[in-house]
Amino acid sequence: MSDASSGKRLFLTAAGSGLLSRKHQLTGCRGPEGNSTIMLSRAQIKYIQSLRHKKYRQKFSQFVAEGDKIASEILSSGHLRISALYALDSWIGANSLTLDQKPGLQIQGITHQELSQISLLTTPHSVLVVAEIPATTNLSPRGMLSLLLENIQDPGNMGTLIRTADWFGIRNLYCSSGCADPYGPKTVQASMGSIARVEIMETNLGSLIQEHPGISSFAAVLNGIDINAFHRVKEGLILIGNESRGLTPELALACTHRVTVPRLGHAQSLNAAVAAGIICSRLCME
Repeated sequence: MSDASSGKRLFLTAAGSGLLSRKHQLTGCRGPEGNSTIMLSRAQIKYIQSLRHKKYRQKFSQFVAEGDKIASEILSSGHLRISALYALDSWIGANSLTLDQKPGLQIQGITHQELSQISLLTTPHSVLVVAEIPATTNLSPRGMLSLLLENIQDPGNMGTLIRTADWFGIRNLYCSSGCADPYGPKTVQASMGSIARVEIMETNLGSLIQEHPGISSFAAVLNGIDINAFHRVKEGLILIGNESRGLTPELALACTHRVTVPRLGHAQSLNAAVAAGIICSRLCME
């Protein structure tokens, strides 16, 4: 068995065996010097570090989220199930009221050194969460606006698009297989906590459009109809393509509308997330 696999086994066994004490199964007990009496095991460190790789995120259906804002968003949303929370004592103390509402949550107090060992960031924050990737397989686009992303490859753009969907109240986001992993560390950080509220499903976008012929679809292209010609819609599919190539021609042609953000200056293109924000602003709001 690999270190990553054994780490997960240790991690889950400890959580379910009664070995963790207190209301929240707080494992990082401290002495008067602030030193942890229960250190992170090598297997735990290996397992958490393994989640920086997509193949292990897929294998274990878990991902890592770091930072006060993102951890707080995940704790308050109820959409994502937290497997464990690792934090400095100062963070645990400052967030005790929130943690009191999560009985049974595995919380482990750690040192700065331990945090640097498990963090996937260059500059670690004060808290790290290991959360379950939702098994989302049957999202329906009926009765709402949905965002469809084709081959978005930059994790930062992917995270910003998730954040944009959340800003405009779009709950469903569909990704092609060529998109950056929505649960990768850089994507999760760029989402600024919105990953906790947006349902995400990987699917064949062309098939999704074909399966719902009665739902209007809006493809973002360079030479389409001015988006300002449209008004707010309550149901629809908004399609955003690859950062450099845009939507594939066949997918754009499958849409009922091909729309463009009018250009006033000389830039050749808009950032994918910026274009999505402008289109969403027009179609989501009066």
